[in-house]
Amino acid sequence: MQPQVHQPSNTTHQTLDQINQLLTHLLPFSLSIKSFTSRWQVLRSKLATVKSLLTEISDSPHWSENELLPTLLPNLLSILLRVQTLCEQCSDPEKIPGKLLMQSDLDMGSGWLTKQIQHLDLLCRSGVLRQSTAIVLSHPDRNSSKDDLVLFIRDVFTRIHIGGIEFKKKALESLIQLLNEDEKSAGLVAKEGHVGYLINLLDVNMDCYIREQAVFAVSTLVYLSEQARKYVFEEGGLGPLLRIIESGSVIMKEKAVLAVECITNDPENAWAISAYGGVSVLLDLIKSGSISAQIHGVGALKNVSTNEDVRSALAEEGGIPVLLQLMVSGKALIQEKAANCIAILASSGEYYRDLLIQEKGLQRLLHLLHESSSPDTLEYVLRAIHSLSSSDCASRILSSYTTFTIQLAELIKHGSLILQYISASLLANVSISDEKKRAIAGCIPSLVKLMESAKPDGLQEVATNALVSLLAVKSNRKEMVKDEKSVMRLVQMLDGKNDVVSKKFPVAVVAAMMAGGSQGCRKRLVEAGAYAHLQKLADGEVAGAKKALQRLSGNRLKSIFTRTWSN
Repeated sequence: MQPQVHQPSNTTHQTLDQINQLLTHLLPFSLSIKSFTSRWQVLRSKLATVKSLLTEISDSPHWSENELLPTLLPNLLSILLRVQTLCEQCSDPEKIPGKLLMQSDLDMGSGWLTKQIQHLDLLCRSGVLRQSTAIVLSHPDRNSSKDDLVLFIRDVFTRIHIGGIEFKKKALESLIQLLNEDEKSAGLVAKEGHVGYLINLLDVNMDCYIREQAVFAVSTLVYLSEQARKYVFEEGGLGPLLRIIESGSVIMKEKAVLAVECITNDPENAWAISAYGGVSVLLDLIKSGSISAQIHGVGALKNVSTNEDVRSALAEEGGIPVLLQLMVSGKALIQEKAANCIAILASSGEYYRDLLIQEKGLQRLLHLLHESSSPDTLEYVLRAIHSLSSSDCASRILSSYTTFTIQLAELIKHGSLILQYISASLLANVSISDEKKRAIAGCIPSLVKLMESAKPDGLQEVATNALVSLLAVKSNRKEMVKDEKSVMRLVQMLDGKNDVVSKKFPVAVVAAMMAGGSQGCRKRLVEAGAYAHLQKLADGEVAGAKKALQRLSGNRLKSIFTRTWSN
């Protein structure tokens, strides 16, 4: 049973006077009631709270100007009249309709009062009653003070929560306008507003326009403010947003999935997608949604694929073929996010690697590696290929692709540092023929240069391993010694004064260069000063230095004896 809204023709002042008179009567009257005493004790406490809040409101200088009170006060009066009826029934045993029915009516009356108390308290705390309507809900400009902006935000959220349909519409429009015109205000909105009030408006039973505007407001807010993302998640916003993705209009779906992508940027929120059944919802969206919806849907899946439950659901729901298809046929931004998601899956264990290989994922990755020019997309593709390369099947496929090997060499020569890193690691790990190694000798100088890079961690090692692999071919060793800059870089790395590079790396390269006993390599290295540095490193017992020195000095002694015998 809901109380009927009272619509008196008198003014707000007169309505407040009626309410105060009624409270003055009800408070002592309720004390005389002998039945249902515990429930009346609760009701009496709430009546006293209402009276206190009304006193605070009437003491505020601009309370009568507030646009919400003409609706709030008649509603309150209607509820108090109902409470008065309950008082009269309980004070006369003959009027009590029945114990259970009366208990129910008293509990409902208590609930109505609680809601009115919340509304009045919110109005008091917002501070809007202390300001003239010339300020309240007049849209702040960029020159407005922080206090004016805070007041505006509090008034907006007050209207959103306790205002009628038109108040809610106007408040939401004003909020969205503020966020669009002043992006920096998003943090203050999250702090001073109450995000939970917006979440309540996402309910499927809400007025369609209000629900749509609420989705826009939430989406904009979480896009602009990290703090807002936290609040929306904590207020349970993820579930309603996913329901909108299921059944909302095209534009609402786009805004809702953008919000979901922003919220799931926090890895700690990833688990909730699975809990809400969101994996299937997002997959359905990226199968048939608009381009914008697909972009953010794939982005959300990428964000949450770090969670094992989500990965499991993704595999069970048939998400891997969908992602692979989008990775090669979608728009550039979709390709990038899909490749990122595939890279995460590929690094998550043998089960996911097998699924990707079964779905021809490696071939699709190689296709995108050839087609894409985006450094970010290429990075995710290479990471995925690197993870898959641990599989014998994938390794054999990669070994057979000449174009793949050539692309790695090109990325080592011209790519960003991270692309060089991953490419060098792949080159070191994948088995390739001597013919292919000869074909990519041009990247040897770049690998030598990468050996000098202290960051990122591990780059020197993978560059060394890739270089050693290429130097297994005699013609590549000859090419390297012809490159004066590369030889000088290598010798400088052997210098004990150079503490940027661990000495085991250049030592390993020298050993690889001397593996075939080439007199030309020996001569060039000795002339560049490698012998003296190796001698010191061998004395210092650096790993591999003695072996490298033996190869270098053995050839040197043989050469000396040969020249002496000839003479």
